[in-house]
Amino acid sequence: MPDSGDNPQASRAPRESPAASSPTDGQILSKESLSHAVTPLSPEEVRDAQLDCSEEPLWTTRTDGRVHLRVHPTCPQPPCTIHQMFLESLDKYGHLSALSFKRLGVWEDISYSQYYLLARRAAKGFLKLGLERTHSVAILGFNSPEWFYSAVGTVFAGGIVTGIYTTSSPEACQYIAQDCQANIIVVDTQKQLETILKIWRNLPHLKAVVTYGEAPPRNMMEELLGLGAELPEETLDAAIGAQQPNQCCVLIYTSGTTGSPKGVMLSQDNITWTARHGSQAGGIQPAEVQQEVVVSYLPLSHIAAQIYDLWTGIQWGAKVCFAEPDALKGSLVNTLREVEPTSHMGVPRVWEKIMERIQEAVAQSGFIRRKMLLWAMSVTLEQNLTCPGSGLKPFAARLADRLVLAKVRQALGFARCQKNFYGAAPMATATQRFFLGLSIPLYSGYGLSETSGPHFMSSPRSYRLTSSGRLVPGCLAKLVNKDAQGVGEICLWGRTIFMGYLNMEDNTRSAIDADGWLHTGDLGWLDEDGFLYVTGRLKELIITAGGENVPPVPIEEAVKAELPIISNAMLIGDQRKFLSMLLTFKCKLDPDTCDPTDCLTEQAVEFCQRVGSTATTVSEIVGRRDEAVYRAIEEGVQRVNMKAAARPYHIQKWAVLHRDFSIAGGELGPTMKLKRLTVLDKYKDVIDSFYQEQKK
Repeated sequence: MPDSGDNPQASRAPRESPAASSPTDGQILSKESLSHAVTPLSPEEVRDAQLDCSEEPLWTTRTDGRVHLRVHPTCPQPPCTIHQMFLESLDKYGHLSALSFKRLGVWEDISYSQYYLLARRAAKGFLKLGLERTHSVAILGFNSPEWFYSAVGTVFAGGIVTGIYTTSSPEACQYIAQDCQANIIVVDTQKQLETILKIWRNLPHLKAVVTYGEAPPRNMMEELLGLGAELPEETLDAAIGAQQPNQCCVLIYTSGTTGSPKGVMLSQDNITWTARHGSQAGGIQPAEVQQEVVVSYLPLSHIAAQIYDLWTGIQWGAKVCFAEPDALKGSLVNTLREVEPTSHMGVPRVWEKIMERIQEAVAQSGFIRRKMLLWAMSVTLEQNLTCPGSGLKPFAARLADRLVLAKVRQALGFARCQKNFYGAAPMATATQRFFLGLSIPLYSGYGLSETSGPHFMSSPRSYRLTSSGRLVPGCLAKLVNKDAQGVGEICLWGRTIFMGYLNMEDNTRSAIDADGWLHTGDLGWLDEDGFLYVTGRLKELIITAGGENVPPVPIEEAVKAELPIISNAMLIGDQRKFLSMLLTFKCKLDPDTCDPTDCLTEQAVEFCQRVGSTATTVSEIVGRRDEAVYRAIEEGVQRVNMKAAARPYHIQKWAVLHRDFSIAGGELGPTMKLKRLTVLDKYKDVIDSFYQEQKK
């Protein structure tokens, strides 16, 4: 494969006096004096910034390692650092709004010029606190300007950005902070601060904790930004100049759905290349054409949100508006209405919740209004399925949009939104069709933390229902060990491929082969036009006692499509004589905790009424095994079985659990992805009962 091309030199930052102030308050706790100094890098270290990766290995497990860049002739962008990317954007977009946040009910903006200066001040503050080269600044907090300029400042200072999910337990925080050798941890609430204080004694590399978000007696985030004032600009410039595109700058920890979290090491080139080409493949516009407006609310510790909100924003001069911390508890729609984004991304569960909210509103509306919406969606869905992307719409479709659907999109905050994305987990076809009926096509991407985000992308010009899109230019893909239907393991190659797993050589060797191909463990097939369709994961593949290979996701989605009352369905049967299934009902969420309650959603109640039940809670149905509902579920399962390819694919037994899956319950990861091993362990008794009865 081709090697890297010309190697740009690191740019020296202009001499500017940081004048922008911190948007919110914060505080610092340090083991050492805040006057602790950092020794500047030597001229020899600066000269080491010459990039020559021709002899570098394809992977490393060390944060100070360097790797060979997989440059393809079709997309030979010269490697560049994050600082170089920011400087290029600063020249073009310095006067534009970069970050927008709400203070006391009023939106305030930070320009790209101010953003850059804040990042430099944060970098010097981190250096003053003792940030060592290739050590981490871990950030444990909700999305905010502070998250962004702390992340960028960390990279400027030669450190590594490591996000930690705000839902992480103290044990998980300790594991990550130890593994990444965090010198500094940034937190946003007193609760998170208390978590870190409890584990600090077990973190030998930790030197300081910085808080933001909750106002202390005085402005101490400003104190962090002021800490580096005594540090010469040359010191920071030396740290910046010593950086190379093929060195680590970001750590993304996997959610641990199949074991301990793994630290995915991403290089500066991974970030800058993907921010440019991955976003272009999705139709993101540079600010010279149209300044994109996005709402930041998904966890930045996940690669999808980080590459989309943070790094792509810098690349193209987007305006990033920060949602309230309770966004997923209901305030997100209010933010969307106020901001009116031009581009929006959500994990499937977010889109499903929006769909359920619309369905509940429709169920409560009058007969005429309900019929009007259903007619409009039917006409529009047919148009979008038969003539996707066509600008020439028949009169009925134009009328439906003008009279009905445009108002729905405006109520959702999507009046200006031209691109709606989803990722991080599979989405049911029914959900995609629902939004297509509203003229909100949902564009999917395919990638992993290990591919810096998207490796395949859909866009308004490259879209097929249920597909994950086509290859990002400059990337390669192949399927290995294909079956008779053409389904095989998806293997990827290109500038998106990660450096390796931190401190995990065996895992890295298993993931990256001798030619630099990443073996994803995902199964899929490609159509004749290069569109990718993901069917499941190798590790999730159920191999029955009879030797049948059963992908669980298609069967699970079929059950949910047949039974609108079902929220989650998980197929069981690995090394078992037959297939069984665990089911949960759609429930209302607690507004304070977002945990599922016992109360059914309007859609679930409507299902119960339709089959002859008066139940409104899960406990009513499960506690007394409501005959009408259980009969309807069994009939739905049998309809799915009738469509199965063969008898080994039939669901023979099922059970409804008393509570829906949730992050707090441990069944779902931070991005709402199903943690199958956890479910198998947590509901072991229920599962065993399926097969114990068979033995009698």
